[in-house]
Amino acid sequence: MKFKCSLLVAIGLTVAAVATGTLPARAADVVADWNSIKTPPAPQLKAVTVDPKTTALLMLDFMNQNCGKRPACVATIPAMKKLLAAARAAKVMVVFSGFAKATTADVLKDVSPTADEPFIRSGPDKFVNTDLDKMLKDKGIKTVITVGTASNGAVLFTAADAAFHGLKVIVPVDGMSAADPFADLTTAFTFINAPTVSAASTLTRSDMIKF
Repeated sequence: MKFKCSLLVAIGLTVAAVATGTLPARAADVVADWNSIKTPPAPQLKAVTVDPKTTALLMLDFMNQNCGKRPACVATIPAMKKLLAAARAAKVMVVFSGFAKATTADVLKDVSPTADEPFIRSGPDKFVNTDLDKMLKDKGIKTVITVGTASNGAVLFTAADAAFHGLKVIVPVDGMSAADPFADLTTAFTFINAPTVSAASTLTRSDMIKF
């Protein structure tokens, strides 16, 4: 009874606060609210140390057809070249992806796969219609480092699905890009706030990763 009374009091106080304007009023929907929503503070990036034996680097859709035509993606390539070299030196599993009928020949030269590195083709979620899940399980992978383009496409959906598969996800923000920088912002926000995904994800920069 005391709990019900307290709840009713709390509800009454909330209704009164809204009525008197002491709480911010919300519009009918997000579009109506669009211009009044404030950008949240930037997320804190964290240094990470990974076990090379149980970590995979997912190089997603660094293709001439998309990345090669996006200045934001091209700008990520020097850092991704260094990350790729560091991962290979540590003998980390590396998986490349493309879309549609893309082949390894379509991958940007500076970050192209070697003959023994797998290349898969799929839409935004690279677990769909591929053997990615089996590849990772067969190697005992527990953590994936996910980079590529678009941030709000292959990076977001593949990393989210990795989290749903029980994997830890590391996302270097200097390794993801989209056609619109707001997409990068909303993707980063999703990784640190979305249910399940946020609990499994760590935002970092490529130079903050140690193998």
